[in-house]
Amino acid sequence: MRHYILPLILCVGLTAGLAGCSGSSSSGLTPVTLNEVAHSVFYAPQYAAIELGCFEEEGIDLKLVNGGGADKVMTALISGDADIGFMGSEASIYIYQEGSEDYAVNFAQLTQRAGNFLVSRSPEPDFKWSDIKGKTVLGGRAGGMPEMVFEYILKKNGIDPRTDLSIDQSISYGLTAAAFPGSGADYTVEFEPFATALEQQGQGYVAASLGVDSGYVPYTAYSARQSYIEEHPEIIQGFANAIQKGLEYVASHSAEEIAETIHPQFPETDVSTLAVIVDRYKKQDTWKEDAIFTEESFDLLQNILEEAGELKERVPYKDLVTTEFAENAAR
Repeated sequence: MRHYILPLILCVGLTAGLAGCSGSSSSGLTPVTLNEVAHSVFYAPQYAAIELGCFEEEGIDLKLVNGGGADKVMTALISGDADIGFMGSEASIYIYQEGSEDYAVNFAQLTQRAGNFLVSRSPEPDFKWSDIKGKTVLGGRAGGMPEMVFEYILKKNGIDPRTDLSIDQSISYGLTAAAFPGSGADYTVEFEPFATALEQQGQGYVAASLGVDSGYVPYTAYSARQSYIEEHPEIIQGFANAIQKGLEYVASHSAEEIAETIHPQFPETDVSTLAVIVDRYKKQDTWKEDAIFTEESFDLLQNILEEAGELKERVPYKDLVTTEFAENAAR
């Protein structure tokens, strides 16, 4: 089972005043710490909500922390270092199975497809999953959504993750893209902007989208401890409202407009590159129209966990998911 350790903290500044949500001064706002699993364009609706001032509009002074992995985010959440965690909801199942009394409850879902890509060492325009047999892949942490969805796709294509290829899981989360050029691996599984960066550097080529090939999966969601939700329902509702506004913004604006809006979150990446990445995610229907985490999606998540051998027994949807706040936000 997972062992959780504390994350490194990265604060990200907020920018208000752009069209979409009205910003306000930080005076009188409620401080809320959000610990995210990674800082990626994959989560564009969240960053749009930040940059458009949607959280301030809801009375929230948001501090964003990059946890660097779901295990570290959950550690911060359970320890009280974070108020809200954003990660794959498999982490909430693990904590529940470990018997935590004040476990994490998912209250809003953001993404409905995997956001990573299989990157090859050389161009493979006619890539088929059978091509991966006998090869070496830089993969993710065992029990994490990136790795489990990757293995889910392999199994769907009749490939045994244990015997038909070699998956290197020795490299820390977020460091595989930097390691790939000098490694002996044939492929790496990468989120954006790392997949596009490898392409631009001529050191890798996107061969397949895990989001497309896995189908709809409940990839990332927001959660908070039971006690926090019970004590601060107005904060959870305000947070869900802000996320809903972010989802509506990305659904109604072009990739170029979204890229301009979220650029302050990714100052090291030029706007044109961000637009390419956003367009790629938009075309594969990455983001939900609303943040409601359905029971059907939760059942699919548990199916994936069972196939990966990470589920002791199925857990109750009603215990780990509340849809009240997302439903209110979508009205």
